[in-house]
Amino acid sequence: MMQNVHLAPETDEDDLYSGYNDYNPTYDTEELENDTAFQQAVRTSHGRRPPITAKIPNTAATRPIATGYGSKTSLTSSLGRPMTGAIQDGVARPMTAVRAAGFTKAALRGSAFDPLGQSRGPAPPLEAKNEDSPEEKIRQLEKKVNELVEESCIANSCGDLKLALEKAKDAGRKERVLVRQREQVTTPENINLDLTYSVLFNLASQYSANEMYAEALNTYQVIVKNKMFSNAGRLKVNMGNIYLKQRNYSKAIKFYRMALDQIPSVHKEMRIKIMQNIGVTFIKTGQYSDAINSFEHIMSMAPNLKAGFNLILSYFAVGDREKMKKAFQKLIAVPLEIDEDDKYISPSDDPHTNLVIEAIKNDHLRQMERERKAMAEKYIMTAAKLIAPVIETSFAIGYDWCVEVVKASQYVELANDLEINKAITYLRQKDFNQAVETLKMFEKKDSRVKSAAATNLSFLYYLENEFTQANSYADLAVNSDRYNPSALTNKGNTVFANGDYEKAAEFYKEALRNDSSCTEALYNIGLTYKKLNRLDEALDCFLKLHAILRNSAQVLYQIANVYEIMEDPNQSIEWLMQLISVVPTDSRALSKLGELYDNEGDKSQAFQYYYESYRYFPSNIEVIEWLGAYYIDTQFCEKAIKYFERAALIQPTQVKWQLMVASCYRRSGNYQKALDTYKEIHRKFPENVECLRFLVRLCTDIGLKEVQEYATKLKRLEKMKEIREQRIKSGRDISGSARSKREGSSGSGTYDLRTGRDLKGHQVQPPHFTDSGQNSSSSSKGERLSVKLRSLPGTNEPYESSSNKEIDASYVDPLGPQTERPKTAAKKRIEDDDFADEELGDDLLPE
Repeated sequence: MMQNVHLAPETDEDDLYSGYNDYNPTYDTEELENDTAFQQAVRTSHGRRPPITAKIPNTAATRPIATGYGSKTSLTSSLGRPMTGAIQDGVARPMTAVRAAGFTKAALRGSAFDPLGQSRGPAPPLEAKNEDSPEEKIRQLEKKVNELVEESCIANSCGDLKLALEKAKDAGRKERVLVRQREQVTTPENINLDLTYSVLFNLASQYSANEMYAEALNTYQVIVKNKMFSNAGRLKVNMGNIYLKQRNYSKAIKFYRMALDQIPSVHKEMRIKIMQNIGVTFIKTGQYSDAINSFEHIMSMAPNLKAGFNLILSYFAVGDREKMKKAFQKLIAVPLEIDEDDKYISPSDDPHTNLVIEAIKNDHLRQMERERKAMAEKYIMTAAKLIAPVIETSFAIGYDWCVEVVKASQYVELANDLEINKAITYLRQKDFNQAVETLKMFEKKDSRVKSAAATNLSFLYYLENEFTQANSYADLAVNSDRYNPSALTNKGNTVFANGDYEKAAEFYKEALRNDSSCTEALYNIGLTYKKLNRLDEALDCFLKLHAILRNSAQVLYQIANVYEIMEDPNQSIEWLMQLISVVPTDSRALSKLGELYDNEGDKSQAFQYYYESYRYFPSNIEVIEWLGAYYIDTQFCEKAIKYFERAALIQPTQVKWQLMVASCYRRSGNYQKALDTYKEIHRKFPENVECLRFLVRLCTDIGLKEVQEYATKLKRLEKMKEIREQRIKSGRDISGSARSKREGSSGSGTYDLRTGRDLKGHQVQPPHFTDSGQNSSSSSKGERLSVKLRSLPGTNEPYESSSNKEIDASYVDPLGPQTERPKTAAKKRIEDDDFADEELGDDLLPE
């Protein structure tokens, strides 16, 4: 056991304890069970006897040995070395070299050898926590407050603002209880100020998010006025933001400036943001010179896109042309601080490198770079369109200057988009020739720009009904970029205009395959299927489109129209009801609802919708005629008079409306008014037989002297009418015999319209031509209404059918949902303050 223990020589005092910390396998407690000598010492009294070692030279001299009681007695063994195991005053001195073996200073002689401490028994149990102690209660309450603040923040991030506010209020209440308990137990210096600050700040933020601005300002004031909170002055920025939302611009500027004074200059980015808020507030108040000073300072210290764009707006507001140019150049020069796109291109065929590039092609950093670049392009395009018309004598020269500046910058690809926007500006100014010339300049550009320009040219020619030119440019756009859905849609439109509906549907389908969000192509497919009488497929297209465009009036109308064609009036009425919920003032939709209810026999509902249609558009002859007939049918002739009078104003050459007015007066018993009306009609239309017949009848009933005069005129007109009818009949007979002769002579008797003679030189009665003037749908509807008037009580009277000419008046609302012209792939350009960011290459010109 002791063979590895060596006494240090007396002469080397510095190395007296060297080697004691060295690890020796002899003292490895894990191997004690396998140590034969150790186990022998444990079982016998061998471990209590002092070991006998050989005499080591130069160690026989005595030296003091320190004991547990501080004794300096020098003890030597018979071999001339100190006896570490000697007993003095009844106390066994421990062996200094083998203390790890289990000897202690207080060990008595004869004590059992217990190196593992097994005789001491198990360790005492841990002291149980006293949950009723004030410190433990404070600790648990503080933990609960932190949990409530965290839950409030999570609820706010999830959009549940009400729950977030409730949690914040609960945290505030528990925090106040916690402060009172701490004041009772500890000194005020031990209060957790960080927890109080976080609770108040979260409560103020939740108040602001819930638009409870007064409460938020009060909470912020509590934080700001407390001198114990460090850096609380920067919260005045939040207070300034609240005042800005309340449009209290003077106080907003005041608090922004107070926050700016309390933020040290080392926080440069924070100070720049506050100055930008100050500049925006100055723009809100119209103080453009102060706003210019703020933005100029920002552009000189730390230029950024927003400040540069706002500086251009401020210069535009004051009308400083030169400063606008300089500000535009500064905006162009703002660094984007993004990497080039070359790093996303694989330089070699190394599979590991390719995998890394594929992984970073669309990661969050790449998306952020795209957003920043898109924002920069939006600001530059908007600024160029804003200042181009005012920085030079004409907007064309201004655009040219902007294009040159852009070409010399890092945004060189925007130059072509500016040129296309120049053509759009020509269109807004109704200068179509210049727009076409500008777009034709792109025919020799690269494929993307060429396709965009050709698409716009095709759209222009399509609007002008020059379908040949539209078709050629649509072909050019498709050949330049086969995956351009706008070009394919315009190509389908030109084919649709030529009547080849099957081929048009193929182009629309290809456009949808390239871009499933191309709603114009989907709408046009529905129209094409409706033309082909494939109503189920058309309905499917419009229902899909309705799922994308929930509030599109055109889509709702088309669905209702398809159901009407499929003879499902209930579904048609349901969809029309949805339509008028979107456009409640559309007179055509209201009149269509009235027509459907009328066909179903529901006169009250039909009258309601016809009346609403008349109220919004009181010039629709069909609606006026239905309302007048409705009041006559319900025996309220006095109310029908105003509708027929309005119809007479709209169509003053139509005698039937004035005759209806006179008839209403007569039926209501006002014979004098009826007589005056008939006299006025006779003065305007002296050859109207029906008017003279009623004048004769009324004068006879009343006993007026003018009856003989009117009777004479009536006989003369009837005689002239008989002669005219005989001439027309004979002319028809002659034309019929001439036609039969032409057929018998194999077309030898062709009639010449210019000379009135046939090819043989004989004078021939000209054929009788008729002018239909209306399509089948309008004719059928006009016939239906005229028959309705003729079927009213008293329609056997001659004036009711005096004119066999149909109503040649129809109103087509250009903004209504009834149009069925194929949609173009145009989108609204940047015209308002939202500055929608769209790629010009994929758009068409606005309609």
